[in-house]
Amino acid sequence: MVTRLRDVLEFVENKWPLSGAESWDSVGLVSGAPDAEIRRILVAVDAAQLTVQEAVETSADLLLVHHPLLLRGITTVAESTGKGSLLAQLIRADVALVAAHTNADVVETGTSAALATALGLAGSTPIVPAATDPGRGLGRIGVLPEPMTLGALARRLAGILPATATGIRAAGSFDRVVKTVALCGGAGDSLLDNPAVVGADVYITSDLRHHPASESLEQSIARGTGPALIDTSHWASEWLWLGYAAQELQSAFPQLQIEVSELRTDPWDFAIPQ
Repeated sequence: MVTRLRDVLEFVENKWPLSGAESWDSVGLVSGAPDAEIRRILVAVDAAQLTVQEAVETSADLLLVHHPLLLRGITTVAESTGKGSLLAQLIRADVALVAAHTNADVVETGTSAALATALGLAGSTPIVPAATDPGRGLGRIGVLPEPMTLGALARRLAGILPATATGIRAAGSFDRVVKTVALCGGAGDSLLDNPAVVGADVYITSDLRHHPASESLEQSIARGTGPALIDTSHWASEWLWLGYAAQELQSAFPQLQIEVSELRTDPWDFAIPQ
């Protein structure tokens, strides 16, 4: 039985519908011929030099990534540019490229749901439910199996997520007891003012910038209530989803070889404690 790229694209649309992507996003087929034969798929967070090289060297026919390579501000794919060089390498090696980004974030086994499951959150539901399906949506909120300190939760996250130079950062007392957890895989500071997040004991996300984080903490002081904050690596928080994507692909295409890239494409290499 021959599997074509178009068959995988049909799976992608059924599992992670393009209609679920944000309006600014760029998902789906980036390069490759729909009638190309697919025998091996490599799943990764980023189409970066490391993962592109891995796809080429392992003879993958498709690199399926979470982050779109061509998202914004692209006017050329000349090989003198970073993205142009990556595309050229993929095309020359007959490796197709497909992105499932915000359309994969919001599904029941998406990036935030994968992190919620890893933490064992009970009653996990979206922070922002989708209008057409309340089981889908942005972020997740649920309850830990038992209360624990903020420090213990941060340490638990450190054990769940792949290691990165920046590690786990937290804002709040180490001994503060938390139980209700709101989280959003990837950059989630846009949800800091969401009532579900405000009402949670702790909010876990990535790429928390100085001003939004500071303002959230000041608002918590003014209200007398509000979540502690945990900031994780963007790449690490979304890496857990790759396992779900690979399992779902393998179930749909048992004849294919599906591999998850374990190469770290987090941009930071080391940090110096002060």
